Amino acid sequence: MPAPTNDGARAPAPDIVLRPAHDDDAAAIAHCVEAAYRHYIPRIGKPPGPMQDDYAEVVRRHRVFIAEMSGAPAGVLVLMRTPRGMLLDNIAVHPEHQRRGIGRRLLALAESETRALGYSQLELYTHERMAENIAFYRRAGYAETARRRERGYERVYMRKALR
Repeated sequence: MPAPTNDGARAPAPDIVLRPAHDDDAAAIAHCVEAAYRHYIPRIGKPPGPMQDDYAEVVRRHRVFIAEMSGAPAGVLVLMRTPRGMLLDNIAVHPEHQRRGIGRRLLALAESETRALGYSQLELYTHERMAENIAFYRRAGYAETARRRERGYERVYMRKALR
């Protein structure tokens, strides 16, 4: 594990590999998502939406990528085509690997994949009580476009124009 830097962040891990997910990755993806989101359960009063997904089905139907460190899944990205365009459905980084730039690398991959597919913007949503996620996306250039309750969750919608 890299040593913490003076500001408390871990040093970047040089051996991060980003790759498309395969059918046999579903269990590892579910484990990563569960670990990344479980601390939100007390905050929002129930498991966040991504914890309830069937990742075998998600991998079959959508564009899913794995961030690996030393051959083990450390993060996941899920992109979905929707009638409105491309949706960043999920970025999750396992807590053991957070603060190493994996989330930023997955977000950059989401944006480059979206551009490569011919879309000029990327949309996402997060729970309104996930303030650190909202701040992360704002720092990355995403602007809030709406707030609404859907499927029992208070969601904040954000969008970024891609160049």
